[in-house]
Amino acid sequence: MRRYLRVLFVCTLLVFCSLLYIFNQLVSSLERADHRERAPRTRAADTGLSERAQDDRCGSDSVTHWEPYWRISRDVCPNHCVTDSAPRSAPQDPVQLAVVACGSRLEETLVMLKSAVLFSHRHLCFHIFSEDHLHAGFRQELESWPQRFRSTFSYSVYPIVFPSENAREWKRLFKPCASQRLFLPLLLKQVDSVLYVDTDVLFLRPLEDVWSFLSRFNSSQVAAMSPEHEEPRIGWYNRFARHPYYGQTGVNSGVMLMNMTRIRHTLFKNDLAAVDLKWADLLMPLLHKYKLNITWGDQDLLNIIFHYNPESLLLMECLWNYRPDHCIYGSNCISAEHSGVYILHGNRGVYHDDKQPAFRAVYDAIKQFPLDGDPLRGLLLPLEEKLKSDHSYCGRSRLVFTKRLRQSVTELQEEQERSRPAEV
Repeated sequence: MRRYLRVLFVCTLLVFCSLLYIFNQLVSSLERADHRERAPRTRAADTGLSERAQDDRCGSDSVTHWEPYWRISRDVCPNHCVTDSAPRSAPQDPVQLAVVACGSRLEETLVMLKSAVLFSHRHLCFHIFSEDHLHAGFRQELESWPQRFRSTFSYSVYPIVFPSENAREWKRLFKPCASQRLFLPLLLKQVDSVLYVDTDVLFLRPLEDVWSFLSRFNSSQVAAMSPEHEEPRIGWYNRFARHPYYGQTGVNSGVMLMNMTRIRHTLFKNDLAAVDLKWADLLMPLLHKYKLNITWGDQDLLNIIFHYNPESLLLMECLWNYRPDHCIYGSNCISAEHSGVYILHGNRGVYHDDKQPAFRAVYDAIKQFPLDGDPLRGLLLPLEEKLKSDHSYCGRSRLVFTKRLRQSVTELQEEQERSRPAEV
C-alpha cells in the first residue's frame, strides 16, 4: 500500500510541475506579444523629452532612473560635452569615451580617465553614466585636475537609465548597471560613434589609436571587440556556455568600439523572430529568452547577437584588451609579447587584491602619479622596479606591461618639454 501511495505522490508532483511550466511559458509568451504590440505605439506617441525636461535632468542629481529608453530621442544632457575649456577650433572631432560606474567604482573610473587624458593627443569627450550619489565626486575630481590636462577633455555625467519595464532586472544583470552599455546607442542619439570601456581598464597608449579602428570598418561592421580567449583549451564559452556565442571562444566586451549610427539603423539576424530586428526591438526579447542561460550578463547577450551577425563585428587583437587570462597560465597573447600591452583590463578585481601583482602595480603607479609630475621618474621607473619583485606567471611577462608604456611616457616627456617655454 505504501508503494502505491509513493507512486501516486510522485505522479501528482510531476503533473503539478508540468502544469506550472506550461503556465510560466504561457505568461512569458503573452508578455512578449504585449511588448511587441505596445513598443511601436509608444515610440510613435512620444518621440522624446522636452528640452526643459532634459535640462532639469542635467541640473539635478535626484533623477528617476527608469525612463523608457524609446522616449529618449536625444542626449540625456544635450551638448553638455562641449565646455568652455574645450579648444575653440579643434583640428579633429573629439574622441568619444563612455563608461558606466556604480557602487564603489568612483576611484577606479577616475584612474581609467586619468590614463586616457595622460597619454592622448586628441581632445576627449567623456560620457559618464553613474548612480546619483557619485555625480558630485566625478565633477569635483575632474575639475581639480591641472589646467594643462583639464583643457584637453570635456565631460557629461548622466543618470543610469533603463527601460521602465524590467528595469530592476537590467540593473542587476551580472554587475550593477553594467548592462547600461547595451542602451548607449538609444541614449546618445546625437553621438555617431563611441568607445565603451569598463571601469577597470587602463590606457597605456593614446586613446585615439584604438579610435582609429573606426576607419577600418567595412560597410557591414558596427562594432569592434577582442576575443575572450586566445587559447581554446582554457576558453570559457567553448567549454561552458549554454547559449550561442561569437566565433571559437567568444568576445570580451570590456573594450567595445561602436559605430552607433550603424547600430541604430542595422537590422540584426536573430533566433527570436522570423524577421530581422533593430537594436531597440532586439534587447528585451533577447533577455527574456536567455536570462536563465547566461552567466556574464550583457556580454553574453552581445555574444549571442554577433553569433548570428558575425559580419557586423571587427575583431581586434588581444593587446587592445589584455586581461589576466592572457598570462595567468602562461603567456598566450602573442601580439602583446611583440608590441606590449596597449589597453590593460584588470577584470576580476585584480587591481584591488594580491592575486595578480603585475596588474595591481600598473594601476597603483597611474593612480599615485601626479598629473603634473615627471612621468619617467614618477611613473615608469618605479613601476619597472615594482614589477621585478613579481614572480607569478604574469610577473614573468613583465615586459609586456611596460614595452608600449615606455614609448607613451617618452612622448609625454617630449610634450612637456615643448610646453615649458610657452609657460615661462
